[in-house]
Amino acid sequence: MRRFSQRNSLVTLNDINITPLLDLAFVLLVIFIITRPLLEQSMDMKLPNVGKQPDRKDQVDKKDVRTVEIGLKGDYRLGGRAITLAQLEQDLVRLHKQNPKTVVYIRGNEDAAWKHVAQVISICQRNGIVRVAPQTAPVNN
Repeated sequence: MRRFSQRNSLVTLNDINITPLLDLAFVLLVIFIITRPLLEQSMDMKLPNVGKQPDRKDQVDKKDVRTVEIGLKGDYRLGGRAITLAQLEQDLVRLHKQNPKTVVYIRGNEDAAWKHVAQVISICQRNGIVRVAPQTAPVNN
C-alpha cells in the first residue's frame, strides 16, 4: 500500500501562473504607447483631399522614396528633420546622384502657400529629378 504523502508527490501541476506574463505584456504596451509619438518626426499637417487616386501598377521601392514636407509657414523637412531650402536642394541633388531611381514625394499642408510647393518642384526640375509626386490625404471608401 502506498502512503498518502507519496501519492501527493506524484500529482502533476496543472495550473500555470500567468500573472508575470500579463504584467510584462502591460508594461510593453505602455512603453509602446509612450514612445510611438516620439518615433514620428513628421510635421502635423492637413493634406488636401482630391478624391480617389488610381492604383499604380508600377510600385515604387520604399528605399528609393524621399519625402519633402512643407509646413503651413513654409518650413521644410526632409526625412523628418527640419531643413532650409538651400540645404534641401543640396540633399536632393546628393541623394539623386547616389540613387538615380530616387522618387521625391511632396507633402504640402493644405493651407500652405503654393510658392513653397513650387520651389521644391523647381529644385527637382533644375537638377534632373523627374520622379516627383505630390501626396494627398487618403480617401476612405
